[in-house]
Amino acid sequence: MSSHQDSGRVVPLPLLTSHSASRSATTCRYRCGDACAHDAPNTSDNAYFGDVVRNVLSRRKALRTGGALALSFGAATALTGTAVAAPGDRGHGTGPGDRPHGVPGTDFQPVPPNTEDRVVIPEGYEQDVVIGWGDPVVPGAPEFDFHNQTAAAQEKQFGYNNDFAGLIPLNGSGKRNLLVVNHEYTTEPHMFPDYDEENPTEEQVRIAWAAHGLSVVEVQRERGGGLTPQAGRHNRRITLNTEFELRGPAAGSDHLKTSADPTGTKVLGTQNNCAGSVTPWGTVLSGEENVNQYFGNADQVTDPKTKQRLDRYGFSGGASDRKWERFDKRWDLAQEPNEANRFGWVVEIDPNDPDSTPVKHTALGRFKHEGAAVHVTRDRRVVAYSGDDERFDYIYKFVSNGRMKPGRSAHARRHNMGLLDDGTLYVAKFRGDSPESEIDGSGKLPSDGEFDGTGEWIALASGDRSFVPGFSAEEVYIFTRLAADAVGATKMDRPEDIQPSPVNGRIYCALTNNSNRGSAGNAAPDEVNPRIGNKHGHVLEVDDEHTGTRFRWNLLLVCGDPNDPSTYFGGFDKSEVSPISCPDNVAFDRHGNLWISTDGNALDSHDGLFAVPVEGPERGKVKQFLTVPVGAETCGPVITDDLVTVCVQHPGEDAEDPSRPTSHWPDGGDSRPRPAVAVVWRKHGGEIGQR
Repeated sequence: MSSHQDSGRVVPLPLLTSHSASRSATTCRYRCGDACAHDAPNTSDNAYFGDVVRNVLSRRKALRTGGALALSFGAATALTGTAVAAPGDRGHGTGPGDRPHGVPGTDFQPVPPNTEDRVVIPEGYEQDVVIGWGDPVVPGAPEFDFHNQTAAAQEKQFGYNNDFAGLIPLNGSGKRNLLVVNHEYTTEPHMFPDYDEENPTEEQVRIAWAAHGLSVVEVQRERGGGLTPQAGRHNRRITLNTEFELRGPAAGSDHLKTSADPTGTKVLGTQNNCAGSVTPWGTVLSGEENVNQYFGNADQVTDPKTKQRLDRYGFSGGASDRKWERFDKRWDLAQEPNEANRFGWVVEIDPNDPDSTPVKHTALGRFKHEGAAVHVTRDRRVVAYSGDDERFDYIYKFVSNGRMKPGRSAHARRHNMGLLDDGTLYVAKFRGDSPESEIDGSGKLPSDGEFDGTGEWIALASGDRSFVPGFSAEEVYIFTRLAADAVGATKMDRPEDIQPSPVNGRIYCALTNNSNRGSAGNAAPDEVNPRIGNKHGHVLEVDDEHTGTRFRWNLLLVCGDPNDPSTYFGGFDKSEVSPISCPDNVAFDRHGNLWISTDGNALDSHDGLFAVPVEGPERGKVKQFLTVPVGAETCGPVITDDLVTVCVQHPGEDAEDPSRPTSHWPDGGDSRPRPAVAVVWRKHGGEIGQR
C-alpha cells in the first residue's frame, strides 16, 4: 500500500496538437497487437446514411415546415422514463456566473495538465492504493515477488493491467463491497526480468494465462475515506484456466466446436477484458476485445471462407508475439481455427456466488467488445449497448424479449442473466441533418450550431432467425462484423465504452480517435465523425427509443485543445474548460454528470479523469479531476457519493528498456511499476465534487 498523498499544484504545460496519441509502442504491441499500425479490417464500402439521403431536410428546416422530427420522435423522452431536455438543450438557469459554487458533483478545483509520476488530485482531496498486481486475493496467495514469480502464485494474486472496475455493495450500509476488476492484457517484457521474446518459458506463459481474466475482492470502506481489501469468502480469481459456459442462440454451433470441446458449449477462460458494467441485478458484464493477437499461424489457414472471417477480425500472420501456440494447440489457428470464435464475446460473472460458472452470451454478438452496459425500460425489458473498438467499426444494441425480475436474490440473478440469451441484436446507422458541404472534415460546426441528426437500428438476428440475407442466425452472432457490413452500418471512430445515464436515460459513447479518417482509401468525414485524421476523439450522446429502432443523436464533445477551432464542448465557453484528448471509459455520478477517463492523451499531458455536466447552463464544462503516472492509462472509473476509484493501467510501459522503468508508481523509490487501483476521497469526508 502507498501512503496517503495530498494534492499538489502543478504548472500547466503547453498544449500542442502536432502529433498523434501518446500511447507507447510497447502498449500498442501487447494490448491490441499493433492494431493501428495495420490496415483497418473493415474493408466494406458502406455509404454514410447522409450520402444516400442528402435530400433530407435539416432539423431546423423540418421544424419550420411541420416539425418532422417532433412527429418522428414525439415520445422519445417519455421512453427514457425520465422527463429530460432534448440533446443540446442547455436547460434553464441564470448562468454559471450566478452560482456561488459549481454544479453539484463537479465543484472542485480542476487539476492542470502535467507529467508527474503520481496520481495528481484536486486540492482538498486524499488518495491511496487499494490493490495492485501481485497482491493476495484468495487464501494461500503468497506475497508478490517480482524476481520469483510462479503460475501457482499468480492464480491466487491480483492480475495484470487492470481495466474495468465495479463496486457492488454487500450490505445495506455500503461499508462492505465487492470490488470486481478486469485484467485486460499482459506485457511480458515488463513482467519478467529475464524475458526472451523469441523464447518465452512455459512457466512465463502460464503466469500470463493466470494474470488475465478478473479479480473479485471484498473491500471495506474506511471511516473518513479509502478502501481496504479483505480476506472474504467471495474473493475469487477468474483466469484463462477458468471454465466458462457458452450460452444463447449460437451455443453448440459447429463454428464453436474444437477437439477439446466437441459440444461447442464450454470455453476455458476469458482474455483482453476491457470495459464493462455492473448490472441492475448485481452481476458484472465484461467485454472481450483485442483477442486476435493471442493466436498464431493464421497464415497457414487455407480455407477461403475461414480466412475471410479471420481477416475481418484481425487474425493474421505467423507466430504470435507471445508464442502461446507452442504450449497449447488451442492458440494455433492451423490446428484449431474454431478456437478464435470462442473469444470476442460479452461475458457475465456473478460475484455474489464464488462457485458460479461464468457465461459468454452469444446473443450479444461477437466482435471487439469494449464492454456492455444495460438500460432497463419501463416495462422491465433489458437493453444492452456495446461498441466495437476498432477504426471504422460499429455500435450495437441488444433488446431482450423477457423482463427483469427486481432485486438481487439468487433467484432474480439467475433469471436476469438469462435475459441476455433471448432477444434481438441491432447495429446502428447514423444520419446527419446538415448539408454535405458543411461537413468538410475541419471540425467546423455546421450552420445549425451542432453536429447532430437521427438514426436507425438495423435488426441483425433474433433467436434462430436471421435478418441478414446470406447469413444464418448463428453466422450473424459468431461473425457479427460481416453481418453488420452487409447491412451498411455506419463506420465509427473507434467506439469504446457506452453507458446509459441513470438520470436522463440517454446513451453516451466515447469514440477515442481515428487518425485514418479521411485518408486515402478510407471513409471520409461525416457529421457523426466530423474530423479528418481524428486524433483526439469525441463523445456521442444518443436519445434512443431503447426498445424501438429510431434515435436522435448529437456530439456532446469534440475533444482536443480548447484553443483548437475544431473542438466543441457542448456549446460551453471553451476558455473555461480543461483540455481533454482520447476519451475511453465513461461513468456517471448520482447527479447525472458524465465522468470520462482517457487513453492516449495527444496533448503533451498524462491521461486523466474528467467530469462534465450534460444538462443545464454548464453543459459541456469539462473539468479534470485527476491525472495518472508516467506511461499510464486511466481506466474503469467508479464514482460514488464519497469516493472515486480509477484503474491505473500500464504505468511505466513507455520505457524502451524495461529494466529502467520510467515510472515507479505505486511503491516509489526504485521499485518496478505495477498496475493498480487508486481511490480518492475528500479530506475530512464529504461528497465528491461539492464544497
